[in-house]
Amino acid sequence: MEELKKAVAKKALEFIEDDMVVGLGTGSTTAYFIEYLGKLIMEEELEDVYGVPTSYQARLLALENGIPVVGLDEVDAIDIAVDGADEVDPHLNLIKGRGAALTMEKIIEYRAGTFLVLVDESKLVERLGQKMPVPIEVIPAAWRAIAEEIEVFNATAELRMAEKKDGPVVTDNGNFILDARFHHIEDPLDLEIELNNIPGVVENGIFADIADIVLVGTKDGVKRMER
Repeated sequence: MEELKKAVAKKALEFIEDDMVVGLGTGSTTAYFIEYLGKLIMEEELEDVYGVPTSYQARLLALENGIPVVGLDEVDAIDIAVDGADEVDPHLNLIKGRGAALTMEKIIEYRAGTFLVLVDESKLVERLGQKMPVPIEVIPAAWRAIAEEIEVFNATAELRMAEKKDGPVVTDNGNFILDARFHHIEDPLDLEIELNNIPGVVENGIFADIADIVLVGTKDGVKRMER
């Protein structure tokens, strides 16, 4: 599986040109992309390329690999954003957020001229929610009330607990993550909007109608899907 991730990360480099501002996603596949992009910049095969990171993880990786980093408020436009996904349906709707960086990912990727998604074939599903829960970033004081309200959607939500610290996962924004499992997601865009209308919800991990191109690593090579 790691080789498939590396293959799509290398393929993504073909979309990067001089003088670009690139949104840098979060996660294992995008980490390979950041590493390979940094190498091209250090070897001067790419010039005047700047990265806008979606998380502290992406920022640290970019700096370690020699990619000049700028903030969202320092650029007029983002040419392309490159990120992974936890699920991709046939219409290129996504579930993202296992890395707990969904809010800044959505902010940056929504504003990018092109949103390029990198996945291996295990992330392809017939419908969203088939394998993964929907991450929901919430204000800490409201997490229990929101978890109860999500039951209206015929879903169950659990507070995501940290693995290497006591207590819940805390996002870069200082919030908690609920992982919500839905019996059936019929309309991803509608559910994305409805979840964000719940007071106390900061953002959720459904990315509907936003991805432009998906590169899929398969045993037979990299497959391209686009809207």
